[in-house]
Amino acid sequence: MWRHPESGAEIFRRPGARGEADSALRAHLAHSRPIIPGHKRRKPNADRRGRRPYSDVNDPGLLWSDKEKITYTAALVPGEKKDTTLPFPQSYSPEYVEFGWYQWWEKQGFFRSCDAHAVDKYFSFCIPPPNVTGTLHLGHALTVAIEDALARWRRMQGCKVLWVPGCDHAGIATQSVVERKLMREQGKCRRDYSREEFLKQVWRWKDEKGDEIYHQLRKLGASLDWNRACFTMDPGFSSAVTEAFVRLCDSGLIYRSEALVNWSCALESAISDIEWSSGSCLHLLIHWRDKVAVSTTRPETMLGDVAIAVHPDDPRYKDLHGKHCRHPFTECLLPIITDSMVDVTFGTGAVKVTPAHDHTDFLLSQRHSLPRLTVIGGDGTMTSDCGQWLEGVKRFDARERVITALMERKLFRGKKEHPMSLPICSRSGDVTEPLLKKQWFVRCQEMGRKAVQAVDEGDLQIIPHFYTKMWKSWLSNISDWCISRQLWWGHQIPAYRVTLENSKDTEEEQWVWGRSAAEARQRAAVKFGVNPDAITLTQDPDVLDTWFSSGLFPFAMLGWPQQTEDLKQFYPNSILETGSDLIFFWVARMVMLGRELTGQLPFKQVLFHSLVRDKYGRKMSKSLGNVIDPLDVISGVSLERLQEKVREGNLDPRESVVAMEAQKDFPKGIPECGTDALRFALCSYKAQGEDISLSVSHVLSCRHFCNKMWQTVRFTLATLHDASLPTSLAETYPLSGMDRWICWRLYSTVQQCERGFQSYELHTVTSALHSFWLHSLCDVYLESIKPVLKGEGSGCEEQRDREKQVAVSVLYHCVSISLALLSPIMPFLTEELWQRLLPYADSDGTSRSLCVQPYPKTSQLEHWCFPKEEADFSLVQEVVRVARLLRAQCQGLQLLSNQAGFCLPHNKM
Repeated sequence: MWRHPESGAEIFRRPGARGEADSALRAHLAHSRPIIPGHKRRKPNADRRGRRPYSDVNDPGLLWSDKEKITYTAALVPGEKKDTTLPFPQSYSPEYVEFGWYQWWEKQGFFRSCDAHAVDKYFSFCIPPPNVTGTLHLGHALTVAIEDALARWRRMQGCKVLWVPGCDHAGIATQSVVERKLMREQGKCRRDYSREEFLKQVWRWKDEKGDEIYHQLRKLGASLDWNRACFTMDPGFSSAVTEAFVRLCDSGLIYRSEALVNWSCALESAISDIEWSSGSCLHLLIHWRDKVAVSTTRPETMLGDVAIAVHPDDPRYKDLHGKHCRHPFTECLLPIITDSMVDVTFGTGAVKVTPAHDHTDFLLSQRHSLPRLTVIGGDGTMTSDCGQWLEGVKRFDARERVITALMERKLFRGKKEHPMSLPICSRSGDVTEPLLKKQWFVRCQEMGRKAVQAVDEGDLQIIPHFYTKMWKSWLSNISDWCISRQLWWGHQIPAYRVTLENSKDTEEEQWVWGRSAAEARQRAAVKFGVNPDAITLTQDPDVLDTWFSSGLFPFAMLGWPQQTEDLKQFYPNSILETGSDLIFFWVARMVMLGRELTGQLPFKQVLFHSLVRDKYGRKMSKSLGNVIDPLDVISGVSLERLQEKVREGNLDPRESVVAMEAQKDFPKGIPECGTDALRFALCSYKAQGEDISLSVSHVLSCRHFCNKMWQTVRFTLATLHDASLPTSLAETYPLSGMDRWICWRLYSTVQQCERGFQSYELHTVTSALHSFWLHSLCDVYLESIKPVLKGEGSGCEEQRDREKQVAVSVLYHCVSISLALLSPIMPFLTEELWQRLLPYADSDGTSRSLCVQPYPKTSQLEHWCFPKEEADFSLVQEVVRVARLLRAQCQGLQLLSNQAGFCLPHNKM
């Protein structure tokens, strides 16, 4: 008996159980939270006896790296099939198992949709293209595990599966990391290069990181159609982006205008209105102008004030309507305007109006025809309109100067704490600035309305359903989307500023767009009624928002705008599976652009999974240092190597310190777990709920389960070697009650797997298979049939032989069917074990790989449906449980009596 380290529950070892079985059971119980519904989540803690939790990854007993490594040593040309007739290793080794299979699958064309035999059943989707800013982390591994499980499951169901790989150029993120790299290595910034020279540096980075990402995807077992790999800056994809921009301009959905945008002074570029996070609080400052006390949280923008606004019904300011205030610094007279948007309960009820630096004030200026004065430049310094005392001063330094000047003039009335959301650029960490800029915008209101309608009418299904409310709320109140970015890396906007010969008007901008400069010139000639030779075109140097191009991915990856065969067969996609954090960045924009440009929704279902966080609940971030490379979990890594990778990385020195500190969570590194264990662990969490706090120790417990599967197949192979070939599934009818019980348990497990995959709840699949293999097949059935396999028991020899033959056949089919059920989630291990069992299969010799075998169905097991056996066996299990409980209590009592010096007679026990 031993005690569960968290719950305190007493666990009883069954008689004769092997140490490996006990280890697997303890590991399962210590980490069963994700796959056993209703289990309360608690932090690992020492038990009552003061022992360390078994789940501690640093327990020396868990370090598999201490064992002698088993590797596949036979000669193998990449792409050839492994020789599975070699002696079966005694224990499971991920390195041995995973060697060679992926290259063989790929060469055999199992992942290519064009090689599939299905004709009328299709399943298509794209991988959320990872950014080429670095390597994949465990959050990406969760995406791959879920999507590959769905792709393999559908492939085994006979569908023609198209799963397209790709990478996103990630304009802001990639340019930022390359700029940081150049500054660290060469002491140069972007402006020290020509645009062409800088882009060469970025392409070099992309080629290096893109290859690393694709290598990681292969190691994770992702069954992607690599012939269709797509990068968002590929020539074909770039043509699709240009086509989309031109069409949307022609339809009036894209326009150019001067408006307030969220501006990153560090990047000197506009950013998305949803591409920032909240920061800290600011102070509320109060100062005096004539007879009006005005509130502000941004005193540095005072030089851009053009009016004072009060509520029309505020009795405090009734006498001041239509009057003027004198600006404390410029001496200009500012009108006092009335507007119902002013909150009379906030501050003094009087607010200064700075249209060029505040979104609400900008709307006020439109209603009241107010001027807009820009006092902060794109680099974050004050402009010449502020006067010499502030010109060129950084904006936050200017804040202190303005406060000091107000104090000197005795106009400062004090300050108080005022919590507010401070927008922080998610890429640069800089406080974003609302600035007035001329940019390109997409009209989103009508497209957003149609996206909401698609959900309301059932054309688009969002899973889980609770995201529907968020979807409707955001899209119903969507604002126009600024799509231009002041970067060098990305799709240069296919719009051209027109200059006409002898034109006197140089102030007003005139623009045309086109699929090429020649087309744009022809359009300009028609628009302005001039000879094409009299036109000078200057292409906009800005690039398009990355989310604009990635929003085209579901159809651009299939060759749109050309009507390719892929587009005809696989569009709309069957599903989109992605993280819940991309619901507005990516998903909503794909729906809007897809419907507008193709006339169809890009997919019929959206499946959101939760975010992977570290054990402290923090989102994985390179700056926090809590990003874990999935390859380090698969192959194992020392702490020294983890820290060496940080030093080799492209982090800011301050971020490196944080990262090195965070890695001390693994004082002995990360043990080798293998791809199958990692994938099983990731799929075992309820991904359609709260965020996932993944622990490496849980992955390690799944590795124990892999070893249990390995040992089970070793036992099965030894049994098959000493018996006649098993009968076919259709001809196998159980004889004993135990045979009927395990057949019913398998039937029930297949049923649970069918339901789990259909509902996209993979944690129910892993839970059902883990429970069947470990608790039903190994703990009960294998133990019960050992006497039968040895020929022991009552009855004549012929009857014993028949019972043995049935038991062997039942065991074989339970194992082989379970491997097929597990194949979408654990592709390497199941392939290795299935190939070992293949010589005993009743097949025509055409079976090549488990990944293209039919997925088991309950209809195949109708003759194994014995629900009554389950009810009867429950009584047997309860009797055994109580007997073990009584025995354990007696043993404990005997131990206590011995320690106390008493000797109790055994017959009294």
